Amino acid sequence: MGHPKHAEVRAGYRVERSGRIARIVLDGEWTTAQATPLDSALQKIDLGGAQEVQIDASGLKRLDSAGAWLLLRTKRRIEERGQKVTQLNIPQDYRPLFDTMHEEHTAPPVVIPHRHTLRHFVERLGRGFIHALQQGKEMLAYVGHVTIEIIETIGPQKQLRWPAFIHQIEETGITALPIVGLLSFLIGVVLAYQGADQLRRFGAEILTVDLVAVAVLREVGGLLTAIIVAGRSGSAFTAQIGTMKVNEEVDAMETIGLNTVDVLVLPRIVGLVVVLPLLTFYANVMGVLGGAMMSYLALGITIPEFLRELQSALTVWTFWLGIIKAPVFAFIIALVGCFEGLKVEGNAASVGKLTTRSVVESIFLVIVFDAAFSILFSILGI
Repeated sequence: MGHPKHAEVRAGYRVERSGRIARIVLDGEWTTAQATPLDSALQKIDLGGAQEVQIDASGLKRLDSAGAWLLLRTKRRIEERGQKVTQLNIPQDYRPLFDTMHEEHTAPPVVIPHRHTLRHFVERLGRGFIHALQQGKEMLAYVGHVTIEIIETIGPQKQLRWPAFIHQIEETGITALPIVGLLSFLIGVVLAYQGADQLRRFGAEILTVDLVAVAVLREVGGLLTAIIVAGRSGSAFTAQIGTMKVNEEVDAMETIGLNTVDVLVLPRIVGLVVVLPLLTFYANVMGVLGGAMMSYLALGITIPEFLRELQSALTVWTFWLGIIKAPVFAFIIALVGCFEGLKVEGNAASVGKLTTRSVVESIFLVIVFDAAFSILFSILGI
């Protein structure tokens, strides 16, 4: 018998021999509470010279993961000694538990790759390149789909959802005024201060006005506003739509026949395309005001002098170049935010991952298109 000598023991086994066959009969409760005495008894199991072993667990009253592991370990040790387990009789109620333990035991060992090899670096580079191509292909297809929806919205057969459109104007525009204004004002201060510090050496302090005006109106105002909106509103689009995906609200909309692009995407895109040029104009004004204040404090340039120099420094295109780029930046930010939101899978981790990706992709594409605009305007001579 394999019962340890203990008053509290309610589990054990016995070994029956018949020629070259040994039969192990289990009984009692093979549970965590009995694991310690069972382990000691199983360590001393003696099957003699039997070549075949049969394990009969049909008499078990209870079996948990600890008992299943002890049974599995016993089977494995018998096989390691060269004896063959020809029969294993497990009660049907406990078969799923034992099978699960057996599958985990027989799973291949985890191999930790060497992540600092040249081969691994090249593989990661290749996977990243392929992923970027697939992402670009999917996004181009999505641009076409959204463009068709926008064209259909202009026609008489479909109308823009005006309440959602107004809500997006409030969320992406009005509530963004404080942060956009503050950062633009401070950027104007920094540009004026740094410009004045350099131009003072040449006695050309008055050109600080030209520097601030051209830099803010032509480049910095629009680019800074787009980056702020990408981090603020673009991420919000992804998180909002992604949360709806996790909660299966998007699936419910599709089930009842609603067009998710019409309901979720178009109001955000159109709203941001309307708002971002206005935010850019506001950022330009605040940036110039910051430059005017610092010019007065650092150089003593009065407001009338600042305005006269500003008038001579600016052309019509200096102002409009920054405004023209704003709708394109808005379309990119809103499109990427909604595109990544609709790709969210059914878990919260996916929301966070794709929200981060949305911000990174939006800022990257905004800077790429800003560089393309700069090259184009340079070629056109404006």
